[in-house]
Amino acid sequence: MFSQQVFLQGLGLGASLIMAIGAQNAHVIRTGVRGEHVLATVATCIVVDVTLIALGIAGLGALVQASASLMAVARYGGAVFLVWYGWRCWKSSLRGGAALAASADANSQTLGRALATVLALSLLNPHVYLDTVVLLGAVGSSLAGDARPSFALGAMTASVLWFSALGLGAQRFASVLGRPAVWRAIEACTGSLMLVLAFLLVRGA
Repeated sequence: MFSQQVFLQGLGLGASLIMAIGAQNAHVIRTGVRGEHVLATVATCIVVDVTLIALGIAGLGALVQASASLMAVARYGGAVFLVWYGWRCWKSSLRGGAALAASADANSQTLGRALATVLALSLLNPHVYLDTVVLLGAVGSSLAGDARPSFALGAMTASVLWFSALGLGAQRFASVLGRPAVWRAIEACTGSLMLVLAFLLVRGA
């Protein structure tokens, strides 16, 4: 039976986890600014998120939490990924590559390459699993069986709304976000946040 209260709980928790600027979000913004395969990128992020949320609530999250080795892989692997991505963002910002010269036709991506990139940033990032499978999964699987679908629907709705707004919003305001100074600031902030998250993950261990 659908529960509005549980739905809103899933929506709120899902939104709080997904809205922090991470590798996925930064890539969606970049894709929107470049105007390349925006809908395909957004749809892929949503499908990945919805699938992982479903798996987490179905019991995979509790399974991962029960295994010290899997939690260590997710935690420290996520930290390594975040440090690498943070360094990449800072490097781009300092070099000025954040001006999105990549939006030039010479650097345009094929659909296949664009999808491969977003899948790699989503599925090879252990931090994604901590958010969707472990955290959302742990909360969702702790609920009564008839409440879990409402919670899952709320968390999935947050994913759909956020990625759609992010990708289409970035495309709509590409003229502003694509300015060299603005994009360099975005890259610098993203890189800093990645390093902070990596530190928090390791400290949390």
